[in-house]
Amino acid sequence: MEKERCPWCLGSEIYITYHDKEWGIPQYDDKVLFEFLILEGAQAGLSWLTILKRREGYRKAFSNFDYHQIALYTDSQIEVLMQNDGIIRNRLKIVSAINNARRFIEVQKEFNSFSNYLWRYVDNQPITNHYLSLSEVPSTTILSDTISKDLKKRGFTFVGSTIIYAYMQAVGLVNDHIKDCYKYEGFKEVKNC
Repeated sequence: MEKERCPWCLGSEIYITYHDKEWGIPQYDDKVLFEFLILEGAQAGLSWLTILKRREGYRKAFSNFDYHQIALYTDSQIEVLMQNDGIIRNRLKIVSAINNARRFIEVQKEFNSFSNYLWRYVDNQPITNHYLSLSEVPSTTILSDTISKDLKKRGFTFVGSTIIYAYMQAVGLVNDHIKDCYKYEGFKEVKNC
């Protein structure tokens, strides 16, 4: 019998694999958190499927998401990235990735890890929502507004509230699997966002 899944992932093997193996699973590793921050920012104005199809291209182009290396990228490296068809060739998004690597390191120094910084917003416990359909899932929340505002204050870019809410979903700060989805049952925390 076929498993019930969130409807957004149906119709694409890439989406189904991402849904089943990554989306909503709490992430605490700073490298993974940085990768998703860059990918979510790159997704702005595009479909997530577009980004997932280019994910390997991003890994190759951006030093396997090593934020220490990315923070040192120069103007000439930006020009090389602008010619790379394995990524979204948008100068603002490329410059943002480099800027955000530098800001990411600053946050790490202040909080001992970016994970500590991020997870404190939810008291280190994922928030499980109880949505019955995709139409109930918000694109922003008060919490995503708060995190977005703080990141912007710290100099991050491409971190608007909608991007941050998608980021929160991706890295498991919130469980937005709908109640019929087989992945929903894996989350027992009942705190609401």
